Amino acid sequence: MRILTFLHSFEPGGVERVALRLVRRWRAEGMDAPLFMGRADGVLRAEVAADMPCHIPPQPRFSVAWFETFWMILTLPPMIRRLQPDALFCAGNSYAVVAVAMKLLLGSRCPPVLAKISNDLNRRDMSWPARACYRLWLRIQGRFIDHFVAMAPGLEREIATFIRVRPGAISVIPSPALSHAQISRLRSIAGPASQGDGSRQFAAIGRLARQKNLPLMLKAFAAGARAGDRLTIYGDGPDCEALVRLADRLGLSDRVNFAGHVSDPAARLHQDDIVLLSSDYEGVPAVILEALAAGVRIIATDCSAAMRPLLDHGRLGRLVPPGDANAFAETIAQADALTQDRAASLEQAHRFTMEDAFPSYLAAFTALIAAASALRQGSPAATPAHIASMT
Repeated sequence: MRILTFLHSFEPGGVERVALRLVRRWRAEGMDAPLFMGRADGVLRAEVAADMPCHIPPQPRFSVAWFETFWMILTLPPMIRRLQPDALFCAGNSYAVVAVAMKLLLGSRCPPVLAKISNDLNRRDMSWPARACYRLWLRIQGRFIDHFVAMAPGLEREIATFIRVRPGAISVIPSPALSHAQISRLRSIAGPASQGDGSRQFAAIGRLARQKNLPLMLKAFAAGARAGDRLTIYGDGPDCEALVRLADRLGLSDRVNFAGHVSDPAARLHQDDIVLLSSDYEGVPAVILEALAAGVRIIATDCSAAMRPLLDHGRLGRLVPPGDANAFAETIAQADALTQDRAASLEQAHRFTMEDAFPSYLAAFTALIAAASALRQGSPAATPAHIASMT
């Protein structure tokens, strides 16, 4: 069984990091798992994939980063024809356009596609015209992509509602953002030492991009934090300079540390009291899973259908409405009242591990390939009658 994964680059991102870890695990378990990269740029190559062979097309003399999706649509079909994979793995929502393009360009020669839904499909952050167009795009995906993976139990209903897939075209495979070893390591590190002055250490992890709505976090921190509180933001991205300027205008220059990209920010969570997430939309945020594993208190926006069950409806973290800076600030101000059930948090974290995800992905790909083969041969086995649940 040959499964081809395609990614734009090694630039840091949650989708890309998890996909590279999946490919590594699949190869370690004996799967034939080639990896196609549109370009070789990015720090994740050294951090996650230094020893992972991959296929990179010949590069032009200029950067393809600004049109990387078109570049992949142009260069991926020859690789599919060359490698003849049994299935394609679409690692996240942002790659769906490439998957649909492969179906259109290759027709019957395109292998079946399994797509992981990595972001919220409701997209309450959009204006109604944009949401209408987005809903149409989701239905188009449902016409072309063969199988979808929901990253947490319950998200399969969102896929069924908005993408309107065929019966049997959804599997539930909890996001493999953690490993048992990583969880043990995070739990073995001592928590933050008391400052003695009542100050609190806050942390945020993520790409500095619009989706994360870090301006809301900075405004809420400015309004709700105490004078001695500190916030460290791990990550880099296109909004970095604008966020530094905003922090300066808010009078936070000496209280907010933009730490930039670090290879393993989760390992630093033991230094912090509270993890913040201000995103407008997410899927199953890796930083929340890491905070659960580390037993750190959580304040997050209700940015995904997964968030409430993930945080046990408030028992494992406080949720505030997306885009509501006042509610976020008020919760930061009252953060001392937050408690964390460390045993329940650990139990929840253990549901999202690579070790548990591997057999589920293997089963999903096996069934997908068998169904595609049966369809080519005209067998009724190609139309399963129920949604597969692999938790």
